Formats: sequence, structure tokens, C-alpha cells
Amino acid sequence: MMMTSRRTFLVLSGLSALAAAGCGTASGSGIRNTKSLRYQGSAGAVTPPELAAALGFLDDLKLDWVGNTISGPQDIQSAASGQTDFGGAFNGAVVKLAARKAPIKAVVSYYGSDKYAYSGFYVTEKSAIRSPRDLIGKKVGMNTLGAHHEAMLDIYLKKNGLSRAESEQVERIVVPPVNTEQSLRQRQIDVAVLGGILRDKALATGGVRKLFSDFDLRGPFSAGTLVLTERFIKQNPQTVRTFVTGVGKALDWSRTTPRDEVVAKMTEIVARRKRSESPDALKYWRSYGVSAPGGRIEEKELSVWADWLTERGDIKSGQVSVPGLFTNEFNTNRAKAGS
Repeated sequence: MMMTSRRTFLVLSGLSALAAAGCGTASGSGIRNTKSLRYQGSAGAVTPPELAAALGFLDDLKLDWVGNTISGPQDIQSAASGQTDFGGAFNGAVVKLAARKAPIKAVVSYYGSDKYAYSGFYVTEKSAIRSPRDLIGKKVGMNTLGAHHEAMLDIYLKKNGLSRAESEQVERIVVPPVNTEQSLRQRQIDVAVLGGILRDKALATGGVRKLFSDFDLRGPFSAGTLVLTERFIKQNPQTVRTFVTGVGKALDWSRTTPRDEVVAKMTEIVARRKRSESPDALKYWRSYGVSAPGGRIEEKELSVWADWLTERGDIKSGQVSVPGLFTNEFNTNRAKAGS
């Protein structure tokens, strides 16, 4: 009950506190370098920061769990409003929040798409849908609108020659992830967006085929970043350096360590934290999808979504300065040569 109340408080207070965070000043603006970071987690999953802490990559920096997030936008809104110290979301949501003058800065990537971690757009085996144009007038089920999956659908349609007017004839339906496969099989929707364990389960059952995936569309890419407020960064530079570098090390460790060993470590973490959650989904874990060394951020990983949001009319052209929205300054993990 206490956790639910806390989470509800974060949601309700986020918007009102956001304005205050943008225009207020902290009492005493000196360097603090806190040793504890408040954050929200995810039931049955281990986030890169949690993995970093368990591996000892955060040194003496502690993570203070305050509950589980209900979505990426809510998570970064909580960070922007000061209810937590960091949050993570799809890069398009980060751009959108920045457009509302939220004083945030992306500091490290934490999830993405690769050959193991990707979201696919699936139809039934006997579906008549074979090409992008076949989607006109059809229903596509996804977890939320205005985020990663809808962006991928728009990019796919545009890349294959559909006009904006034609693209708008493809109906986007919000379906809870756990119900998406069933909705497809019962023909309540024509296309289902599936990823992770839900994708693997549907493929194992059979009777579905992939139309395309975000990995097919863009290759490996980082899709989401962790953000902190500019004020927090200014007051806690060494804390931020320790945190960002540690998360980057954890991402690299997860990519270079045998999968069974990573899953065993994650299972151990979930068991030890005692949050009344099931670790069953962890056995399907394959990758965080972040290919960039140390989770370093590239400008194009944010600019592509700024362009998409501008085209949709969600933000105005030039409303967000992408180069000023992120920094790799605190990430001491070595970048690739030439980057």
C-alpha cells in the first residue's frame, strides 16, 4: 500500500512541480555530491543502474528505490520535478519534455534495439498484409501512442512511399502488452507490436509472421536515455560522473559477458531486493540493446525524434536544441575511435 501511495504521489505531483523545478533555485547552490540517488524501478526487471550497483560499478553511491514507474514519460517527469533524481524514457519523450522547458539533460543511453532486443510488427500467418500499403485502413496495436512504436510505424510508412494522408489512415490502437498477442489472434487488431518475452512467446506458439521490426528499419540504435536535471548535475558533478560511468560499465559488461551469467546475476538481484515480484521473465532476457560503448549518446539518436515530432506538429521547428539536450561529459568510458 505504501509503495502504491508513493507512486500515485509521484504521478499527481509531477506536472505541478515541474514548473517550479524549471524556474526555482535551490537554497544553497554549492557542490553537494550526494551519495544516494532516488529512482523508480520496474517489477521483475533489472535496470542498468541496478545492475551497475550490484556489480560494484557505482563505488559508494547508493540507489534509493521509491517504487516502480508506470511509463517512461512519467519516469522522466518525476526526475524533472525533483520527485526522483534520475529517470529514463524513449528519446522522443525526452525531446518532448525538453520542449516544455523542463530543465533536463540526457546523460547515458540505457536501452535500444539490436538483433536480440527489438520490437517487431507482426501479423497472422494467413494475413493478406504483405506490404506497407496494405496497412491502409488496418488496425495496429501498440502499448502507447506518440512514442517509440508509433514513431517506427510512421518512419516505415514514409520510407516506403506513403504520404502523410495515407499514413493517417493506418489506425493506431492502444493495447496492453500482455493482451496484444491475444488481440491479434482474435482479429481485434490486424498488426501487433511485440517485443521481448511477449515476442518470443508468440513466435514459439507459431501462426504469426513479422512484417518488419525497428532493427530491420534502422539497424542497431540506442532508443532511450537516462536524464537528470541541469541543477542536479551542477550541484553533484562527481556523483553524476560516478553514476554515468558505472551505468556505462554495466551495459558493456552485459554485452560482453555470457548471457547465462548475466541472467543469473539479474535473478540474484531480484531475489535479494525482496519486492514481491517474479523473476520468471528474466530467463528470456537477451540484451539491453545498447551497442554504443559505455552507453555514450550520439546526437542523431535524439535528432531523429525531434524531426519526427516536428513533422507531426507536436513541437515547433527549432523548439529544442538537440546538441544542448545531452552530454557525454560525465561518461569516462572510452568511445570508439573517431567518435
